Amino acid sequence: MNYNNAQFETAYGVSSQLPESVDCEIAFAGRSNVGKSSLINKLLNRKKLARISSVPGKTITINFYKVDKIKFVDLPGYGYAKVSFKEKERWSELMESYFNSSRKISLVVQLVDMRHPVTKDDLEMIEFLNHYNYKFVVVATKSDKLNKTEYKTRKEELEKEIRCVSDAQIIPFSSVNGEGVEELKKAIEESVV
Repeated sequence: MNYNNAQFETAYGVSSQLPESVDCEIAFAGRSNVGKSSLINKLLNRKKLARISSVPGKTITINFYKVDKIKFVDLPGYGYAKVSFKEKERWSELMESYFNSSRKISLVVQLVDMRHPVTKDDLEMIEFLNHYNYKFVVVATKSDKLNKTEYKTRKEELEKEIRCVSDAQIIPFSSVNGEGVEELKKAIEESVV
């Protein structure tokens, strides 16, 4: 797969706008501010293709990127407390419509922040993916922000936290030093064969 052949395609803020799924899709899900845009940019070797914000909850649309012959789908982040109830409802409806619309989802990349314990929202998302038999990997972002001792401790704790609900592959990832990039690319490529 040619990751350099990537471009932003379109964004949808309302479920009725979602087009029919034609190409295989790799969906990226996770809490607000977990690093979805940074991860997508690192995978595609671009600095600003996916917009990065220091303000959590900024991705309020489903963003589609054409990558070679497949689509990367950046889903809105969940779990940001400072968003209005009405906005949370809209996000929830958008996410449910995405997953319930017979899409060609080859893989879901579920992001969690490696520095912190997995949240209730993260576990609910992982349980949802398990329950509906989606193929997914768990990517633990921001691994470069931990020292060696913290890294080892959090990796062991993360295994226990995730294993209570799933036996999914866990990939530590850093958009700074590139840890996990090749492992994630391999998981993506194996899912679209």
